[in-house]
Amino acid sequence: MTFTIRVNDWVADIGREAWDACASPSGDPFVSFDFLDACEASGSAVPREGWAGRHLSLVDDTGRVLGVMPLWLKGHSQGEYVFDHSWADAYERAGGRYYPKLLGAVPFTPVTGPRFLAHPDADAATVREALLQGALALTERLGVSSLHVTFPTPDDWSAMGEAGLLQRQDMQYVWRNGGYQTFDDFLAALSSNRRKTIRRERREAQAGLDIRVLTGADITGAHWDAFFAFYMDTGSRKWGRPYLTRDFFSRIGATMADRIALIMAFRDDTPVAGALNLIGRDALYGRQWGALEEVPFLHFELCYYRAIDFAIERGLSRVEAGAQGEHKIARGYLPSPVYSAHWIADPALRRPVADYLARERPAVDAEIEVMAAELSPFRKDV
Repeated sequence: MTFTIRVNDWVADIGREAWDACASPSGDPFVSFDFLDACEASGSAVPREGWAGRHLSLVDDTGRVLGVMPLWLKGHSQGEYVFDHSWADAYERAGGRYYPKLLGAVPFTPVTGPRFLAHPDADAATVREALLQGALALTERLGVSSLHVTFPTPDDWSAMGEAGLLQRQDMQYVWRNGGYQTFDDFLAALSSNRRKTIRRERREAQAGLDIRVLTGADITGAHWDAFFAFYMDTGSRKWGRPYLTRDFFSRIGATMADRIALIMAFRDDTPVAGALNLIGRDALYGRQWGALEEVPFLHFELCYYRAIDFAIERGLSRVEAGAQGEHKIARGYLPSPVYSAHWIADPALRRPVADYLARERPAVDAEIEVMAAELSPFRKDV
């Protein structure tokens, strides 16, 4: 049997049925057709924004799609959360052209997940190898500087390293479910001081507010209007440029409502803050947050503590709270490694980047170990 790699400008060109036949077994909501199509169809991840789809599909000689890879031709490094700006600056100062580049990723989403999606009837390792070689061949054919695959699974990361890609490591903060039946069970695993602090923070955050966890049909257009206002306010406060359009939220609300947990705070029935989470097979993924009213500790309550409540209630193994934020450790979210892999065409850039990454990886490992040991809120016997 022979195989063909096709390059597709839009996930819609591959189609929901074929895409999800490869993506659904992972249980990852971010690589689903509905999420990626919402990014593109809403105008959030499109060529005019520097995201031009070059998605790969692996097709057998009967026309059946056996594997897919979300892949983008990028004109910048925004919305990636794996920072290569210094590489780009150095290369361009030396006379090179760093952009465009190819990126295997989910737009605007620093969440670990599969990047080489295989049909259950196909051998996953074979599909991964074929898609990776297809991405490398496309990098060469387009004459771009580099290929980057961000937030892959550890298995994918190891396989890419064996294939010669440069390996990078960073950290995020993850809450893990120790078999807790209630939030109080979780608190019992913490030191006495941390228990008292978290209880106080929750009391102050909840005072005078009605906090609701909305999912499925309970989420209305009015809720999305309010949440989009929160999202835009957060972007303006960070001197950033919000990536997602209002239409993006309508689209995921229409197609993924059962995989969304929208945590909203109301004062006298007026929404004042919210946190968006996506529900995976065994994890809750915290995404955007925003507020139009300053309330002490409300960020912690909506983004961290209510997420833990939800995960315990659903029997989920972990909560992934997104990039950055050492303050998460004191709330039970411990540092965990995340990965990326990089192929750089020009040896003049590849060599110094390889040297840098060889020193960065053990430094990140050591930082994770030290932070977990010195800052953990858990009792020493836990």
